Amino acid sequence: MSLHPMPGVPRATTRRIGLLGGSFNPAHDGHRHISLEALKRLGLDEVWWLVSPQNPLKSGDGMEPLATRVARARQVARHPHIRVGAPELLLGTRYTLDTVQALKRVYRGAKFVWLMGADILPQLVDWANWRNLFAAVPIAAFARPGWGYAALAAPAPRTFERFRLQATEARGRAPCGAPAGGGMPSRVGVK
Repeated sequence: MSLHPMPGVPRATTRRIGLLGGSFNPAHDGHRHISLEALKRLGLDEVWWLVSPQNPLKSGDGMEPLATRVARARQVARHPHIRVGAPELLLGTRYTLDTVQALKRVYRGAKFVWLMGADILPQLVDWANWRNLFAAVPIAAFARPGWGYAALAAPAPRTFERFRLQATEARGRAPCGAPAGGGMPSRVGVK
């Protein structure tokens, strides 16, 4: 199979990769900030921005065309260790768990961690198969203005609270195989 959802990445890669998914409508400096923090704090080799053709939880009203969102994301990313793509088109996936599992099948040697802003934590229970996502990949939640400890009180992070790591413990541990911790007082929280 010659499937390469992220152009330029060999199937045999053993890189430590952060996955930041979303509509990117539009991509902004918050996405870049989370990515740079993840590279530094988690010891990642790169971060992939997975631009979704259509978020199943959002209306398509006001959604820029996918090509426009990908192009804008590339302009905002402007970092040699941030890759931007729309792999769901090639993978034929729609939900985060399916995309993560498909990427893990294609890039078997890669170590993935799912990245998100803490503002997403309360919404996780609305995601398809969210509990299985926590089992499939470590999740790192980064503090966002107005979202800190309150986000950790949401049902999804509370469910997996026993796996939570503090920021000082996260480097090198998050992109392994088992779930990691969830939400930290600094800028990174790993769940």
